[in-house]
Amino acid sequence: MQIFNDSEGYEKLQGPEDLEKTEQLGDLYSRIIGLLGEDATREGLLKTPKRVARTMQFLTQGYDIDPTAILNSAKFKEDYKQMVLVKDIEMYSLCEHHILPFYGKAHVAYIPNGYITGLSKIARVVDAFSRRLQVQERLTLEIRDCIHNTLNPLGVAVVVEAAHMCMQIRGVQKQNSTTVTSAFTGIFLKDSRTREEFIHLIGK
Repeated sequence: MQIFNDSEGYEKLQGPEDLEKTEQLGDLYSRIIGLLGEDATREGLLKTPKRVARTMQFLTQGYDIDPTAILNSAKFKEDYKQMVLVKDIEMYSLCEHHILPFYGKAHVAYIPNGYITGLSKIARVVDAFSRRLQVQERLTLEIRDCIHNTLNPLGVAVVVEAAHMCMQIRGVQKQNSTTVTSAFTGIFLKDSRTREEFIHLIGK
């Protein structure tokens, strides 16, 4: 992967440019295609191994991104102590048990305690953690803990709603099931009214 520094002071990923890794992954995927009973050298599959190699590097690029640096790149002093909510953040990840996608949306709120961050940075933190091999439960906690530890707010609330293809196209094959996970800190745990306000807002 090629890393570059952007103007905001943290590193972003500029696409899958690690040619050596692409070559090595491509060789492995070529073997996998053969083991599945296909001919990896036929026209339709000839370039597939490298395509998959690049795709997997893109889908797991979160390993090369520092979510704390994302928040710190736009951390500002501000005397605001009301809820900040970014809802319906699109989220795509890979289940670490079957390497199949799970996808949905994340709702993230925090109550500042002297510092705020750029709104887009919340969505970037979600991307940084979701673009890894994940389970939804850990993903929810990682988003919460990153915001809590970096901004030191009065409280953080995270809800993730996702559909899992490992449940939809294999195994139990339930097409309409959705998994919801939540994680809270601070005032969202202690004050039921604040928590209820968050639940109300994400449900509207």
